[in-house]
Amino acid sequence: MCWRIISPFDTVLVCANDYRLHNMMIEGEVSVLDYGSQYSQLIVRRVRELGFVSHLYPPARLGELNKPGAIILSGGPRSTSEKDAPDVDFAKLNSFNVPVLGVCYGMQLLNIKHGGTVKPGVTREYGPAKLVVAQDCALFKGVSHESQVWMSHSDTCQDRGGETKVIATNEDGVPVALQWSPTCFGIQFHPEVTHSHEGTSILRNFLTNTGAKLAKFDIQAFKAQMLAQIKHDVGDREVICGVSGGVDSTVLAVLLQRAGVKVRAIYIDNGLMRLNETAEVKTQFEEVGVPIEVVDASKRFLDALKGVTDPEQKRKIIGTMFVDVFWGVADNVELLAQGTLYPDVIESATSGSIASVIKTHHNRVDRIMELKAQGKVLEPLAELFKDEVRALGQSLGIPHHALWRHPFPGPGLAVRVPGEITQEKLAICRAADDIWIKELRRSGQYERVWQAYAALLPVKTVGVKGDERSYEAAISLRAVVSEDAMTADWVELPYEVLRAASNKILNSVKGINRVLYDISTKPPASIEWE
Repeated sequence: MCWRIISPFDTVLVCANDYRLHNMMIEGEVSVLDYGSQYSQLIVRRVRELGFVSHLYPPARLGELNKPGAIILSGGPRSTSEKDAPDVDFAKLNSFNVPVLGVCYGMQLLNIKHGGTVKPGVTREYGPAKLVVAQDCALFKGVSHESQVWMSHSDTCQDRGGETKVIATNEDGVPVALQWSPTCFGIQFHPEVTHSHEGTSILRNFLTNTGAKLAKFDIQAFKAQMLAQIKHDVGDREVICGVSGGVDSTVLAVLLQRAGVKVRAIYIDNGLMRLNETAEVKTQFEEVGVPIEVVDASKRFLDALKGVTDPEQKRKIIGTMFVDVFWGVADNVELLAQGTLYPDVIESATSGSIASVIKTHHNRVDRIMELKAQGKVLEPLAELFKDEVRALGQSLGIPHHALWRHPFPGPGLAVRVPGEITQEKLAICRAADDIWIKELRRSGQYERVWQAYAALLPVKTVGVKGDERSYEAAISLRAVVSEDAMTADWVELPYEVLRAASNKILNSVKGINRVLYDISTKPPASIEWE
């Protein structure tokens, strides 16, 4: 099911697709073959932003495509030289007679199919690089001669087939864009990420300058189809909807209610929430008209986490405990609804693709995956990104302040207190976080920031308090901007905001003598500490 939503900032085109939905193939769509890149769904999302239908498929389903209008081969974590490396049915690919674009791994694969070779590079290219356009062509029409792109690869196309044209290089003259025919291209960089400054223009050129006949969206029809799909999937079964008060679960609960299904919204207080979180969540759901049941399971969660320091183990314990609590609260419920988003799915490598595991999200632990296999998990938002969910929520009439709450991770403060979780550490983290968020609101910076929080670091530092030596903990403040949680940059906040927050934390939070500001980007860091 697909729909189009008008955001106050731009046009957002989204589609809740799944590898299992064979009836989703649409004539004239842009079919993206998923070779396991963390950004595969982001390609799909960019295509939709440009106004065209697009879906994601594993390469093995190439033969099932229904008259695609164009095909894109994504990047991936593997090397083409590896045994059993993901391949493509080249004859079938050519039989569609439509424009083809290979991205990163996809380019390397196409180069081999066209008679070239791929070898390990001298150094791995990772991060920003310079794109130098070497030849005028349909792909680079209107693109600057030099611009920044985002690289993430260790192999490089060395030998090339006789008809291959080098249409762009990096600043060292190494080919990073190839053309094999008027409608077949390869690019070594990732145009789908915002760090490729003219990446969207390059994708637009591929879709509009190569003669592709592409299917477009109809806003209202796709939105209605989404609600109808939920109603069809649920039927007469009762749905337990796990809510946290965050944007995702709030939108999910309202969406289920509008679809007319039987739903019980349950909020689990796991003891890992922010200051006054439970009271604020109750008020918020009263405002949107969705009744919720509050379950205090904080002791169960904290007891289960006692002595645990490994972040993956913490996530799995929390995810499994959530399921246990839900099933204990509501007997004989046949469906568990989760506000899972695409970054959760892809970072946990559970999209059905061959992506690498970055970290296991609480909604992707073994117990959840077992329930999914039994058909007992409902995730209508699982192919969406955060800004798309906000746009959907706006179309459902959810208040602005609820939609623009900063994201809060399912494991809560457990991933903001590295190491063992204790009540004392949680209290310190809550107090510092509350000061930080209030300062961002007071200064008018809150909505400029995509996500902000305070983390309690597992170190102690020497300081001076009241003319005496102190040996206390450090707090790390984090504030990032992001479009989709796949990449993020730190926010250059005014010094007076940082100074005010630091002074308040140091003067009022017992046990802290040092405040740091995290200026790491994602990648290579993640947004959360764990």
